[in-house]
Amino acid sequence: MDAVKMLAVVLVAAMVVMAGSTANVNGNEYGNRKAPVTIEVFSDFQCPACKAFHDNEFQSIMKDYVVAGKVYVIYRYFPLQMHPYGRPCAEYACAAARVGRYQKVADALFAQQAAIEASGSVEDAVARVLTPTEMKTVKSLVKSPEVQRQIQADLDEGPLVPVNGTPTFWVTYRGRSQAVSWPLNYALFKSYIDGLLAN
Repeated sequence: MDAVKMLAVVLVAAMVVMAGSTANVNGNEYGNRKAPVTIEVFSDFQCPACKAFHDNEFQSIMKDYVVAGKVYVIYRYFPLQMHPYGRPCAEYACAAARVGRYQKVADALFAQQAAIEASGSVEDAVARVLTPTEMKTVKSLVKSPEVQRQIQADLDEGPLVPVNGTPTFWVTYRGRSQAVSWPLNYALFKSYIDGLLAN
């Protein structure tokens, strides 16, 4: 029983340290780190629901909150095993973040989701939005230990939230966090964020 209690304490401590923090961030972010609300988006580039969020609700969050400095967004790499190109997409996006091109590559991967599904060529989708020099650097980083560690750290964090599917949103305000699952009703979500900001 003592061992079980000890494990529970360790897991809770890990949740406090990992979830809702700005740790394990290297370019995969939007907005000001000092914004009052942090939203971590656990996402898979091959997930149709993640694309729907990225193309719609995320743009509203950017316009309504991120640009205004009220919300800081971290995209977490959470490729699902059921998606064969999810991990390669995450690797390219994570590598691109290291040369300051996360947003360009993330946008391209979501925009080319159907083409990647059909062809399996993640590299072609990424090469369309990077210069040859950037692409060479990104390709050299894709399998690097740093990129692999960052993706694995996000995958390890997911069960602590818990992430039961993608996208999942981990919203943190004043040290308190709550998971919000897809589908996302933006009007209700907006009311929730506005309520936090009003406190």
